[in-house]
Amino acid sequence: MLGILGGMGPMATVDFMGKVIRNTPASCDQDHIQMVVCSATDVPDRTAAILGQGSDPFPAMLNALRRLELSGATRIAIPCNTAHHWHGALQAKTSVPIIHIVDAVADALAEQRMSPTIGLLATDGTVRAGIYQQRLAERGYACVVPDAKAQAEVMRAIRLVKAGCTDEAAVILGREAEALAARGCSHIAMACTEIPLALAALDRDVSAALLDPTDILAQACVRSCLAVPQDLVQQVA
Repeated sequence: MLGILGGMGPMATVDFMGKVIRNTPASCDQDHIQMVVCSATDVPDRTAAILGQGSDPFPAMLNALRRLELSGATRIAIPCNTAHHWHGALQAKTSVPIIHIVDAVADALAEQRMSPTIGLLATDGTVRAGIYQQRLAERGYACVVPDAKAQAEVMRAIRLVKAGCTDEAAVILGREAEALAARGCSHIAMACTEIPLALAALDRDVSAALLDPTDILAQACVRSCLAVPQDLVQQVA
C-alpha cells in the first residue's frame, strides 16, 4: 500500500494521486495500487523553516508519517519537493521506504542515458537547501538555478498557483523557464509540485524540455509497488 504524506499543498497531492493512477498499467479497479493519504495541511511552511523564518515542520510531518504507518503503508511518497529537506530525518524514524523525488528524477535520466544541464524552478527553500543541486551533482548532472530577481518571480508564481491563479502563474513560469533555457539548460525541472499545475500546459511553448518530478515520482511509486518494468510504466505514461 502506498502511503502519501501530502497536504503540501492539497491540490498538488490530488494531482500526484492522479499521476499514480495514470501511470499504473491497469485494466480494472483491482489492478490499481491501494493508496492511503494523509493530507497534513497543518505542516508549517517548509520554505519559511529553511530560511529561519518559521516553525519546524518536522513534528507535524512525523505525526503524518505515523498515521500512514498505522494505516498499513508499505512505501511512502511525499509530493512536496521542499519537504524532502527532512527526508533523511523522516527515514531515520521508520523502516518503511520513503521514495526520494530527486533520486527518482536521477534514475529516470540515467535510464534514458541522458546527461542534460538541468534548470531548476523551485521554492526558495528547495533552492537554498540544495535538495536538487547536491543530489543531482552526486549523480553527475549539472544544475542551474535562477538569479535572485528571477527566483522572486518563481516564488510569486508558486503563491499564485496555491491561490488558484494558474493562468497568471503560467505566464511568469514560462518566462523564467525560457530564461533558464537561454542560459544553456536543455531541461527544466518543475521542482515544486505546484509548478506543473500551471506550466505543463506550456510544454510546446518552452524551448527546453520540461521535467515533471511529480510524475516521475509517481512512476517510481508504481514500479516499487507493483514491480512493474520501467518500459511498461513509460508506455502507460
